[in-house]
Amino acid sequence: MNASVDALQATFGTAIGRAIELCGDTIVYVAPDRLRDVLRWLRDTPGQQYTYLVDVTAVEYRDRERPLEVVYNLRSLERRADLRVKVELDPRGDLTVDSVVPLWQGANWLEREVYDMFGVTFRGHPDLRRILMWETYAEGYPLRKDFPLRGRFSRAEQVRQALGANPEAHYSMEELSIAEAFAELPPDMQERLRRGERGDVPYSE
Repeated sequence: MNASVDALQATFGTAIGRAIELCGDTIVYVAPDRLRDVLRWLRDTPGQQYTYLVDVTAVEYRDRERPLEVVYNLRSLERRADLRVKVELDPRGDLTVDSVVPLWQGANWLEREVYDMFGVTFRGHPDLRRILMWETYAEGYPLRKDFPLRGRFSRAEQVRQALGANPEAHYSMEELSIAEAFAELPPDMQERLRRGERGDVPYSE
């Protein structure tokens, strides 16, 4: 078992739930209202130093009695140690946790993906909006277990909604300025991109 578990239990008491070892990984469960405090402590405390947020994701189980889990994969680059932190939320209740963007800027798009696919709201996120589906997408959250395989709307209705979306309206000026850089590319590259061609990576065979 990762030694960080004992340190967490000594520091945060009942805010730390069960801890398990699974396939060589240590997983520790944290009370939702103490999540950001725990992650800040893991990042900043000497001897812990989990400075790298590898991923933020979520999982919902087919058993509707089981909680939906928001998962944080952490790594201490200095100590070459990994720790998985989980928060359990009632899938029939309020799916809200604190954003960890104030701790790791890299969590921005990761949390947006969890919001988009699972419907988890990250309190305090600077720009919480859909990232894979268009902003007016009305069918729900595609990675929830109650989501129909073919969606809730007919294929024709899905196409109608997609064609009616105005994606430019949901991007910042900075994001749009990146797209405008297309005009600065060499003409031959612009033409290849228009045709949808992909360049070969040298020595990729």
